[in-house]
Amino acid sequence: MSEAVSDTATDTRSIADDLRYLLVLSRPRFWLYLAGPVAVGVTYGIADVSGLFTPTTVALAAYFLVPANVFLYGVNDAFDADIDELNPKKEEREARWRGSRLVAVAVLASALAGLATFAIAPRVAWPYLGGFLLLSVGYSAPPVRFKTTPFLDSVSNGLYVLPGAAAYATVAGSHPPLAALAGAWLWTMGMHTFSAIPDIEPDRAAGIRTTATLLGAGRTYVYCFACWVAAAAAFAAVDLRLGALLGVYPVFVAWVALSSVSVDRAYWWFPALNTVVGTLLAMGGLWRVYPITEALA
Repeated sequence: MSEAVSDTATDTRSIADDLRYLLVLSRPRFWLYLAGPVAVGVTYGIADVSGLFTPTTVALAAYFLVPANVFLYGVNDAFDADIDELNPKKEEREARWRGSRLVAVAVLASALAGLATFAIAPRVAWPYLGGFLLLSVGYSAPPVRFKTTPFLDSVSNGLYVLPGAAAYATVAGSHPPLAALAGAWLWTMGMHTFSAIPDIEPDRAAGIRTTATLLGAGRTYVYCFACWVAAAAAFAAVDLRLGALLGVYPVFVAWVALSSVSVDRAYWWFPALNTVVGTLLAMGGLWRVYPITEALA
């Protein structure tokens, strides 16, 4: 009897441990990188505030908040298990792959939940949903494994834009403006490559080639600056105010490059910066259909 109780307690601890690991694997600091674009896409795609919270928009936001992150980072960590042994970042705020049965099932279930989004979204949103799922796998998994090919690793990170494009298409019934899509894609290219700077030495030690390892830290800063200037220009073509808001990113990377601030430290400020900018973007879209003067009246 005592052995059965002991086994049950062990199983319970094991499940709880796996759940804690899944939380770390999903990168809570980065949850809004996928869910935030959904909020932005919805606020710019709706015709009035009645379209803001619907079963479909809430379901998309819920999927991209947690399950999509479990899927994206689960695939990433599974195929990076050997590389991550040399990455000190995995010892602190992230974790190395631990593929228990529960973890593997959770990643697979998250993938299936992604396929289920096709059932609730209109056909016009399908290319964006499909693109997200394909790039999430292709970024890390063979045979393409975009993350190990300089510049393709950067370009493929447009996957972070696609949830927002899908949300916009879902509520608007049409594709998002091309300039906005291009600007957002360029923004993700800069974001990804900036985040790869702290990994230059571990990646080189592991024999991994990325845009950052190819260019080196100095030229990578220049690359990020160029991506973000182009992103701001593309958004300015949609609305000058959007371009001005996105202009904070080239200023940010120039400041990091020219100051004594460690890029390893600045990397962890990114979620806060992106949350502020994303919130302002979403508020701008909301005020388009519900002006602030009415909100204050």
